[in-house]
Amino acid sequence: MIDIEIEDPSWSLAVLDAEALVREAAKATLAFASPIHGEGGQRPQRGLEGARPVAELELALSTPPLRRAVPLPHSAGEASLAILLTDDDSVRDLNARFRNNGAATNVLSFPALPNPENLLGDVALAFGVCVREAAEQGKPLAHHLQHLTVHGVLHLLGYDHIGDDEAETMEGLERAVLAKLDVPDPYSVGEGEHERP
Repeated sequence: MIDIEIEDPSWSLAVLDAEALVREAAKATLAFASPIHGEGGQRPQRGLEGARPVAELELALSTPPLRRAVPLPHSAGEASLAILLTDDDSVRDLNARFRNNGAATNVLSFPALPNPENLLGDVALAFGVCVREAAEQGKPLAHHLQHLTVHGVLHLLGYDHIGDDEAETMEGLERAVLAKLDVPDPYSVGEGEHERP
């Protein structure tokens, strides 16, 4: 179950079908980042040609995340998470209370401890920060929203980007999921200059 709460109405005014886009991105991430081996030990086909060189994708998909918060559920239908579309002040407050950082940031992820309900955790996105970043990077806010949703859900699944190898793996997964959503590669030249989320 993916629970989406739109706390800041600016999201609905700025992005047509914001809730549907977030749900689609979260579901795609869960489906893509689910266990690699299907029935009979065969790797399911993911249709990723063109998203990234196949050899790199195979490496990214076969490398387990370095910091998995919870075991992956067997399917997206068995996992649950909550996504909050809120404002900068709320994200700044969450960041200060739980991360000892008083700044607003684009996305925060709070992985849950292992639990029998397969609750993965919570993701919060700050409207003002996301709008500014999308404008600076020259991309539609809807694309940035889906990218940051994918990014946040991957954090719930244990992926991180602290080191270069981790970042490479996580960005490869982001590119692949976003390609399935018809969202351009957020890290490519021409998508604006920006740092990792």
